Order: sequence, then structure tokens, then C-alpha cells
Amino acid sequence: TWHLKKIPQIVRERTFSLDSPKFEAKTKLELNSVCGIECQRKLPVPSLSDLKSLLSYETVFENGTRTLTEVNVLGAVPDPAANTTARRPLRKKRQIYGTDSRFSIYDKRFMTNFPFNTAVKISTGCSGILVSPKHVLTAAHCLHNGKDYVKGSKRLRVGLMKTKSRGNGRKRKGTSDGMPSFQWTRVKSTHIPKGWFKGVSGDIALDYDYAVLELKRPHKRKYMELGISPTIKMMPGSMIHFSGFDNDRSGQLVYRFCSISDESNDLFYQYCDAEPGSTGSGIYLRLKEPNKKKWKRKIIAVYSGHQWVDINGEQQDYNVAVRITPLKYAQICFWIHGNDENCTQG
Repeated sequence: TWHLKKIPQIVRERTFSLDSPKFEAKTKLELNSVCGIECQRKLPVPSLSDLKSLLSYETVFENGTRTLTEVNVLGAVPDPAANTTARRPLRKKRQIYGTDSRFSIYDKRFMTNFPFNTAVKISTGCSGILVSPKHVLTAAHCLHNGKDYVKGSKRLRVGLMKTKSRGNGRKRKGTSDGMPSFQWTRVKSTHIPKGWFKGVSGDIALDYDYAVLELKRPHKRKYMELGISPTIKMMPGSMIHFSGFDNDRSGQLVYRFCSISDESNDLFYQYCDAEPGSTGSGIYLRLKEPNKKKWKRKIIAVYSGHQWVDINGEQQDYNVAVRITPLKYAQICFWIHGNDENCTQG
């Protein structure tokens, strides 16, 4: 079952205007030189002042203007075992592990219904997931490389799935049944935590690889609710699910599920089969609601992508996801609602 947790508060303190970004960074769907498993073990537990700096955030608006909002964090309890992970054997470089276990969703009855219709395409080449009538959760590196915003993020758009058919149900010439097309919506503003920026965290640490986009117009689709990421032991079969738009299956929605191999306080390490393009997908669980017989899907992490790191002088690869911790839940919820009153229980 989902367990309720009391959420820390993210409180806005001051907002400053910044110079407009250059929007000159190249989009990279795979990251290098990131803080991986060995690096995570060596990181100190962040202090309260560290958290205030890491969780302060930049907002970029449709017209190119930019602000920095400093925040205070109330009620946060640092985890003394924040970055401990279990040691695992080395794996060979690859993105598809053994048999390719991904499923392409062709049937429009599934594609245009919950939960698959919550998956969206980001115009910079990533995926994302609907988290409110006007907001999309995705990976920060789809918009920003740690130093500057990527070129395509100045006129950012989000593609919501629709099937290629006319109102009378006839297929258009040259389209295959079940291949999605997209209804593109402009993005009004984006929020990225300062913890993602190199000036704050030194080397890029994946812990803060998440962002929220506010759409210019609300959609009328069912969206996925946020949840707080449980530990591996609290998941049925340690199993996670996510859907995105992998580059090697152009025009298809690709679904997968797999078990998590390892975890730190902020990251999941897993071997879900995935290719670039699925970055930014919302990872969800299906658990029962307390005192009810109903099952409820909630997003508990953001898929950051496939990473290479040096461990003991050897290259190791893994697929990594950013966990929605109580602090990140508070921040994302604050971005969605504009206040912390709706974000006290997660």
C-alpha cells in the first residue's frame, strides 16, 4: 500500500530577475562526467543551508526572461545514510540488457487511455509525463546542460498523443494504424532546481535531474499523481514501470517494466531496457490505497537515462532514475500549486 508521509515545506523567500539565457547549449540525450555510484558514496549528507541552495530554482518564461527564487526548507530531517548503496558486480556496456523487453504500444485503445496517455514528447527530443492539468515532469538535462539552456528550449513545446485518424474514423493515406501523432502545446514557463547547475554542485550530480514545465493551455486528459518513492523493499517485486518515445522506435510509444537493482537516497539504479528519447519519462508504481481495495498508480521517479561511469578503473553502465523524495515532492508540488498548503501529505 501507499504510506502517507509528512512532507517538509518549501517556502519562497526572495525572487530576483536574471539576465536572459543564451540558449546556446547542445542537447545531449546521454550524459557524461556525472556523479555515479562510487561518487555518490563519497558525497557528504547535505546540511540545511546546502538544501536551501540546491532547492532554490530558476524559472524561464516563454518570452525568454528568467528569475531565481531562493527558498527556505522547513521540517526537513537529513538522512544520515543518504548515499549508501550496495556493491554490485560490473556489467558490460550496453543499453539493451539481454533480450529486449520493451513493448511498443500499437492499440489506440491503450495508447489514448490512462496510464499510457500521460506520456508526452518534449520538443528537445525527450519524454515527459503529465502531472496536473497544466504541468509536465521531465529531466532537467532535456532543457539545461548544467551551464546554459539548450537551443530548443527557448521555444519549447510539449506533444500530447493523438491517433492519426479523421473524425469519421478513416485512416489518412500513408499512416499506419496505431502510430501516434502529436498535438503540440507551447510551454509558458519552466522550473529547474539550482542543484542541477554546475556552479552549485561542482560536477553534475544526477540527484537534481528533474524539471517541471507549465503549459500555456490546460489539457483535458487524465494525469498521473505524484507519490513519494518507497524503498526497494516496499515495492512489489521491486518492479517499476515507464513509457516514453525511444529514438530507435520512431513514432512509437514504448512501455517497459523491470526490477530495481540498487538505490541511494536520491537515485534508483536499474536495468530497464531503454534508448535515448525515453529520458524524462515518469517512472510509476501501482500500489493499493490505504484502507481501500482500489489500486493507484503514482509517479515515484524520473528516468534520467543511460550512464557510463568509471568504477575501479573500469567502465560500468547502468540506467538511472531520480527518486521523488519528500523534499522533491514538496518542491514539485509547490511548483504545480504555487503554495505549500496542498503539499503537506504525500
